[in-house]
Amino acid sequence: MKKEPRFETVYTEGNSVTKDGQKVIFIDKETGVNYLFVCSGYAGGLTPLADADGKPVITRK
Repeated sequence: MKKEPRFETVYTEGNSVTKDGQKVIFIDKETGVNYLFVCSGYAGGLTPLADADGKPVITRK
């Protein structure tokens, strides 16, 4: 039985070899939490997205 992927890519901008890098937003299908991944060259970082109150952005499906 094939397992369903846990994360879904909902937004992509740029590419990792440019000065501005690539920005990708993922949604965790189990929790609904949105994450921002940014990479440029050999560096990258991942962080949960936060709303204006500092709480995680959650997408309900």
